[in-house]
Amino acid sequence: MRYKSLIFKFLILTFSLGTTNLWAQDVDLAEGETLFKNYCASCHNKNMKQDMTGPALAGTEERWADYPREDLYEWIRNSQALINAGHPRATELWDQWGPVVMSPFPNLTDPQIENIIAYVNQKANEVPTEQVADGGPGAGPQDSDNTLMYILLVAILAILAVVLARIISNLNYLNEAAAGGKPAERKTLVQILTSKGVIAVVLFAIVVIGGFMTVNNAINLGRQQGYMPEQPIKFSHATHAGIHQIDCQYCHDGARRSKHSVIPAANTCMNCHTAIKVGSTYGTGELTKIYASVGWDPNTGTYIEDYESMPMDEVENLYRKWMETTYISENDGIDDEGEELIDDQWDDLVASLTNESKDDIRGPIEWVRIHNLPDHVYFNHAQHVSVGEVECQTCHGPVEEMEVVQQHAPLSMGWCINCHRQTEVQFAGNEYYETYETYHEEIANGDRTGVTVEEIGGLECQKCHY
Repeated sequence: MRYKSLIFKFLILTFSLGTTNLWAQDVDLAEGETLFKNYCASCHNKNMKQDMTGPALAGTEERWADYPREDLYEWIRNSQALINAGHPRATELWDQWGPVVMSPFPNLTDPQIENIIAYVNQKANEVPTEQVADGGPGAGPQDSDNTLMYILLVAILAILAVVLARIISNLNYLNEAAAGGKPAERKTLVQILTSKGVIAVVLFAIVVIGGFMTVNNAINLGRQQGYMPEQPIKFSHATHAGIHQIDCQYCHDGARRSKHSVIPAANTCMNCHTAIKVGSTYGTGELTKIYASVGWDPNTGTYIEDYESMPMDEVENLYRKWMETTYISENDGIDDEGEELIDDQWDDLVASLTNESKDDIRGPIEWVRIHNLPDHVYFNHAQHVSVGEVECQTCHGPVEEMEVVQQHAPLSMGWCINCHRQTEVQFAGNEYYETYETYHEEIANGDRTGVTVEEIGGLECQKCHY
């Protein structure tokens, strides 16, 4: 009987491994990555190993190994239905993570779910990359201020010019004295500096320097590298993209499919902040601005009916109540300091969501645009992100480290051209570039190691200027 039991267990293990291999066959990791970013990345950490709004996904298969594979599919499609049915694993997860509700995805097919799982497993097994160090690969150019050096250089040249003029004057005096005749007259320093020759040199220098500064300032007109405006909501990219590692394209989803990267609507924020109601840095101060703009009641966890027609004093009382309730729960009561804090938060909310042309806190949040190209310049995010596979940080810098976002690159014509001259197109596995047969043959034959953007027409004027 013992041998029969061992054989039976061996057959079960073999069957399990066989079915696992079947599930792992023909997976599409690219589709899995896209599906993960579209459906999962808002709540689950993209490193798969740390909890976020939802649990870390590494090891999902192992945790569901005691149940049929179809149960995992059903959990992903509609977790609440499985919880209501009393499924042991689903109930265990609900006890651990409730009342945070996992969004249902009824349209996901079995193969699509397998692609997501395959992508999760791949990311979970990756060795984490090191952060870019100061001055290391990928770090932006470090600008230095050379103003003091230029001032010193000009001062030295001016002194040398005066000394040279004095020497020339003395030589002329000695020459006249040696020639005899009319007694030579030694010129004073004032006479030397006001002579026609010196004045001509000074005027020439003024024209040259003035022309250089005029042209240089004209070239820089409209550029705003380092521009870091204050936004209506203190949104921290360091917290969202850095600590929680939310993918850039989850919020700026237009970057992969359109010309513009788009500013995310408030409903994108609400995907997470219906569950996360108190911020790690500003408490209720900043998140309440989002709730007030869309009409969501954090006290009840529901959207307010007829919010647009709700009297303003009722709106104020509603959100003040939320701030007060949160303060009391964190401080075991409310005091004068708490009352003052709530007053300041409400005044800041009104100031942030209203302006000269918008006198109501309700409605879209008016973010301040940072990156702006001239009207005659055409730039397509999808061309660079989806086709060129350019990382966001290439142009926008280490956004995941920025508490307040600023313009990292100059976004000048020269900067773009230099990038096109130096950047090699990612030919391998990129169907978009299959038409360049000659380049593919040359790479295969070893005649070239790569193809730059310039070589496929990246410097043609009409590519960027219509």
